[in-house]
Amino acid sequence: MANVVREKSFAFAVRIVKVCRQLSEQREWVLSKQLLRSGTAIGAMVREAEQAESKPDFIHKLAIALKEANETEYWLLLLQSTDYLEAAQFESLHRDTLELLKLLTSIIKSSRQRPKP
Repeated sequence: MANVVREKSFAFAVRIVKVCRQLSEQREWVLSKQLLRSGTAIGAMVREAEQAESKPDFIHKLAIALKEANETEYWLLLLQSTDYLEAAQFESLHRDTLELLKLLTSIIKSSRQRPKP
């Protein structure tokens, strides 16, 4: 698996932790906890996929990462729509989320198309 998705998902998780810290200072705990869980799970599942026991296991773990990225996008949209995130902060995080979604989709798709050894 490309180190690109590993590095980007880790950097994204760091950003999510910092945003959630900021949200807790605004006394917003419920949505920030959801964002923290899904936003950091992306990288964790990418790391798990690196140690997959089989090709189907690899694809399954990345599919979970993809679901977590999709959920993260939901929480970001909700936080932005309820004025917890400033427009520039939302745009930057949203752009990174979309990039992760595209990367994960591409890896999953190419892994499914690759013939079995």
